[in-house]
Amino acid sequence: MTLRTRIAAVAGASVAVAVLAAAIGLYAAVSSDLRGEIDSSLRARARVLVGPAHRSAPAAAGLGGGAPGAQGGPPAGDRDAPGGFPGQVQPAPFGAASGYVQFISPQGEVVVPGGQGASPTRIALTARDRAIAARGSGASLTDRSVKGTKLRVLTLGTGPSGAVMVAQPLTEVEHELSRLLLILVLIGVGGVVLAALLGAVVARTALAPIARFTERTESLTGNLDLSRRLELEGRDELSRLADSFNGTLDALERSVQAQRHLIADASHELRTPISSLRANIQILGEAQRLPPQEQESLRADIVAELDELTALVGDVVELARGAAPDGAVDDVRLDSVVRDTVESARRRGDLRFELSLEPTIVRGQADRIGRAVSNLVDNARKWSPSNGVVELALRDGVLSVRDHGPGFQEADLPFVFDRFYRADDARKLPGSGLGLAIVRQAAEACGGFAEAQNAPGGGALLRVSFGAPVELVPGWSGE
Repeated sequence: MTLRTRIAAVAGASVAVAVLAAAIGLYAAVSSDLRGEIDSSLRARARVLVGPAHRSAPAAAGLGGGAPGAQGGPPAGDRDAPGGFPGQVQPAPFGAASGYVQFISPQGEVVVPGGQGASPTRIALTARDRAIAARGSGASLTDRSVKGTKLRVLTLGTGPSGAVMVAQPLTEVEHELSRLLLILVLIGVGGVVLAALLGAVVARTALAPIARFTERTESLTGNLDLSRRLELEGRDELSRLADSFNGTLDALERSVQAQRHLIADASHELRTPISSLRANIQILGEAQRLPPQEQESLRADIVAELDELTALVGDVVELARGAAPDGAVDDVRLDSVVRDTVESARRRGDLRFELSLEPTIVRGQADRIGRAVSNLVDNARKWSPSNGVVELALRDGVLSVRDHGPGFQEADLPFVFDRFYRADDARKLPGSGLGLAIVRQAAEACGGFAEAQNAPGGGALLRVSFGAPVELVPGWSGE
């Protein structure tokens, strides 16, 4: 089901529920009002039939006041039926509903007065009717059916004489309610259909900007033209969505450009060692004409070039991992990683290392953090003078590495961590220019940072954070 169809369906359903609730409320209100009018008419008719001599206090309280003969009943003294009830009843004046009347003696006998047709049908008594007649007090309103005709019946106690029953048919009320129900059904069905049509129109109008937005995004992604952007119009939700989509295109374009630069730079850097390696291999193919010493030197050069090529490929692969974590993240004891890296570096040269490490645990990938620390130490070794000192400090989760070499040129500082960037003084030294770029990428993968500056008194100072340190357990020594 499409979004447009769902909106139209929801609109139609909402209107259907509202119409149904309104119809039920209106039907109940009209039904109550019509039946209330019948009940009022029955009470008014009963007041006429109950004279002063028979009207008990409870009956008066149930029916309300009213003078005898107020609606055309017989005078109070004109009573010739058994029990003192009037022998004849007269129609109500001015065409008002007279209803059907019968009297009940305290013994439960039914007396039907004249003036109601040749042979009126009696209404069967219930136990409640007999109880009211026996007491001579109380009132009861009930719905009954006599020979297929529904009646509204009022039974009213009249004191020592028994009770009076007044009934009116509900045919008119039911007819009106049936007409009302038919009208409400027709209006409801028409309202739901109209609501569905209007919902479809509203959905089409409301979704038109989304359709245009979808067409534009499909044209952008279909052509893979990352330089194009969506136009922003207004400040509504679609404009925010377009702005977010443009931001995604910006990030995607930067990522694609970074990949292209990485491929281009890697190709450029790989070209030199591969060319040199190819030339040496060709020369080695004619080694029979070279002296043994030159052959051995040539083999050593090939091995060194292969090592350089292997290291360069490893650095490129490491950079291709990106800054996002791509493996299991665990707690890493950074101080132990630094200590092990320094011990390995001491065995490879004549430098002195001064360590000031506090126990530190960070969250990250141990291999990436270890490689980054190793690159920091190698960079310090590369620039340190013979018998120089490299100072390493670890405080508050930040690792500082200082050498006592020439330091950075001010023009080089903004590009120290860029890929394949090599200062003019570094071009004569071995390396690919990827070491510090790997350091920054590893730091950002852990949510940290990497920065470079010249140390006071000379030398370079590199500060790296691998994210906020994990809180140590009290009493933990790091050993």
